[in-house]
Amino acid sequence: MKKYILAFCAFSLLVSSCGEWLDVRGENIQKEKNQYETYKGFRDALTGCYMTMSDNSIYGKNLTMTHIENLADSWFFNESFKDNVEPQYSLSFHKYTTDAGRASIKSMYAGLFTTISSANVIIKNIAENGGNIGDEKICNMIHGEALAIRAYCQFDVLRMFGQLPKDGTKKVLLPYSYTTSIDEMPSYYDYDAYVANIISDVTTAENLLKESDPIMSSTFTALNNTSNVNDIFLAYRQARLNYWAVRALHARIDMYIGNTAEAHDIALQIINAKNTDGSNVISLSGVSDLKAGYNALPNECLFYISKYDVNSYANNDLIGGRSVQGRDFHYLLTNNMLNDLFASLPNSTASHNRYLYLWNRNIKNITSQTTPALKKYWYDESKASTYNLMTQYQIVPMIRLSEMYLIAMESSNSLEEVLSLYSTYMSDREFTLYTPFTSLDEVKAEIPNEYQREFIGEGQMFYVYKRLAAKKMRWNSEQIKEDDYILPLPSSEYNPNNKN
Repeated sequence: MKKYILAFCAFSLLVSSCGEWLDVRGENIQKEKNQYETYKGFRDALTGCYMTMSDNSIYGKNLTMTHIENLADSWFFNESFKDNVEPQYSLSFHKYTTDAGRASIKSMYAGLFTTISSANVIIKNIAENGGNIGDEKICNMIHGEALAIRAYCQFDVLRMFGQLPKDGTKKVLLPYSYTTSIDEMPSYYDYDAYVANIISDVTTAENLLKESDPIMSSTFTALNNTSNVNDIFLAYRQARLNYWAVRALHARIDMYIGNTAEAHDIALQIINAKNTDGSNVISLSGVSDLKAGYNALPNECLFYISKYDVNSYANNDLIGGRSVQGRDFHYLLTNNMLNDLFASLPNSTASHNRYLYLWNRNIKNITSQTTPALKKYWYDESKASTYNLMTQYQIVPMIRLSEMYLIAMESSNSLEEVLSLYSTYMSDREFTLYTPFTSLDEVKAEIPNEYQREFIGEGQMFYVYKRLAAKKMRWNSEQIKEDDYILPLPSSEYNPNNKN
């Protein structure tokens, strides 16, 4: 734990003295009597929220690379090994009532609400002690980020545990927590009220950050150089829920709940946004990042979390740059699965940079069969400088610009607009589709393929399937039922949905 705190402090928010770090996990944050008497206390508490977000139980691993991808059947699974990888088996086959299924779900649920409760403590103390920060802009920035963290996590509670956003028959009540302890009982809300709570948090966060976020008067590149800021807390805005990241979260939410016109407009706003010097706020970065070995595409991340030991997961769970698999229950594909992933783009594997750079196609399993491994989180440690480690390698993407392109294309009513966006999008992948779309229906049919190609290992595909109420998943031969999309609340939680 100490090693992780030191590493995170050194990069994510660079607090002045890691030895003074206050443990701000949800279950004990209230015990720190003096936490919010100073600006530093608020600053450290917000750092703690991002730390809990990066825990392996949620976005550091299980809600990006492993559990959530198992729910979408994104990885090859050999049933003969199910005793050794019971959580993967239970989640891949949507067996949520097994011991392993229950334990996995409980861990993800607890991790999300631990983060939420930590954010709630900050929000509460902004109201009660915000004057101790001494700077209204910084106070608003901290407040906006805390609200955005709560909304980000509560939205994923909805996407995992909630009812289908369309064409569903089941209604589900879910907790939206405003409490400051994971031991307090939050109120439960129906779907419409729950969504209204998320939108309220996101909109308030946007309004606060629009007037206070340093990114509104600077650039991500400039703020990654600490010599450009008087307060180091204002640096590294991509590692925080900055204004543009919250706008992107808003677009993601609107797309999921069916507000497609608003999602389209927000996504286009982000794509076309300019800095004060006229440059793009952020651009697609596949061509330059992948050739530099920045496999997680950091330069198009609107928001990422810092994960100092991500390379260990990249090698141990996803194989990454290794040459030998050694066992058959890593998170891998088969050759047929990898070819199928690119099948809707004829002849793309000759030049498509995601195929060429992000897949280790030399891995052999114990029977000497090739099993392609994802290199998205792997990096060559001999080539990484201290600065590049902090800003380019040791990250987990949370929201990328590529998603805004997909949202804008899927929700567009103009084929001409789609073709323009798609041309830019595919150029970044170094591939030209020689037979472009001839209808918007073709666009909508292709977008899920692109989500799976682009975001495998980032935890997106289960939510795409659920949003579309898909009856089939790409690599699952079984019919997907409505219940498969609704994870049961942990048995230790109050569950109003079980009342007779």
